[in-house]
Amino acid sequence: MSQDTITGKISGKLPQDRSILLVAVGSNMDSPSGTPAETILSGVEGLRQRGAVIRAQSRFFQTPAFPPGAGPDFVNGALMLETGWTATEALAHLHAVEADLGRVRRARWGARAIDLDLLAIGDTVQPDTATVTRWMDLPLAQQQQKAPDRLILPHPRLHERAFVLVPLADIAPDWVHPIVGRSVRQMVDALPADALAEIVPLSAPS
Repeated sequence: MSQDTITGKISGKLPQDRSILLVAVGSNMDSPSGTPAETILSGVEGLRQRGAVIRAQSRFFQTPAFPPGAGPDFVNGALMLETGWTATEALAHLHAVEADLGRVRRARWGARAIDLDLLAIGDTVQPDTATVTRWMDLPLAQQQQKAPDRLILPHPRLHERAFVLVPLADIAPDWVHPIVGRSVRQMVDALPADALAEIVPLSAPS
């Protein structure tokens, strides 16, 4: 993997480009594909088969389940994809790959074979800044009870979650949150030391 890809500079394109998707990946259950890490790799291949170009893939990290006590530790990572998909098409493809690998949506934040979360599409804000900000500011207790009834971009919690930001920093450290106004690198630097200590590297990308 070239240094340009590691830093998110792709053939002249930057992560703010709207053909670039940032996706968080995670698993804390075995699946027919194998271990959580093997399941994630199967998910990456599923996205490739659906037409996504995998421009960068982070290392894998072991992270505690969120919220605490919600299940076994996760294997987490991040992907940078280049596609021609709309936001709606991207979400449909991600959900289809999850279903192919045995994901069944039951309890919110429960154990799962695979999680493919659309974090951002370039610098897109969807549906609008006020709506995204309202979901960003939602207290944790309400987050556990409520889920948006539409796609929110950027993902309303990505700016505060170490298990998302640390893998994302591997592949897109210079992506700037269009509402917060800080880069991934800056958001990682702002995280508490104890939160960062929980994110343990497992491997280089396969």
